[in-house]
Amino acid sequence: MNVIIIAGSNHKGATSTRLSEYVSSLITAQGHQSSVFNLYERPLPFYSPDGEYGSTESISELQKVMRAADAIVLATPEYHSSISGVLKNALDHLGQDYFRGKVVLSMSSAGGAVGTSSLQQLQAIVRNLHGINLPEWVSIGGAQRNWFMEPHTDHEGAGSDILDRVKRVTLSFLELASRVRAN
Repeated sequence: MNVIIIAGSNHKGATSTRLSEYVSSLITAQGHQSSVFNLYERPLPFYSPDGEYGSTESISELQKVMRAADAIVLATPEYHSSISGVLKNALDHLGQDYFRGKVVLSMSSAGGAVGTSSLQQLQAIVRNLHGINLPEWVSIGGAQRNWFMEPHTDHEGAGSDILDRVKRVTLSFLELASRVRAN
């Protein structure tokens, strides 16, 4: 199975991006393909329904990987109880054809305890794009974000409840996505 993860931050050291990389490694460890489309490294022009900006290389690449994806992970920092502007902009460049019938896992990283407002908004957007929301989501906040402050290659043995929860939700995501894909 091919999973695309959109890391929706324009901050170089975003914990939501580090979380995305960790989830990508979990997916790969389960024998699936996974790639992270990092919106910090590959910024997109502002969406215009008039098509003013045409199709840039980044837009074309995002659309290509989304077409090829069997399942999707959306990761965002929570800003003012909402998703990031760069993630919303990326989703505006896409449409129902990129999400229809695909399972989507939503994840957030918040400066406070949790970031559920952004996750509720992501799930509403996914429903409108005809994607299939995983009933669970991942929200890290407060001290939980410390595990994702720096890029790590080895999270094993950390014994953290948050890492166990991220693993459990990722496995649930892969199970549902595999079942949907098989039908």
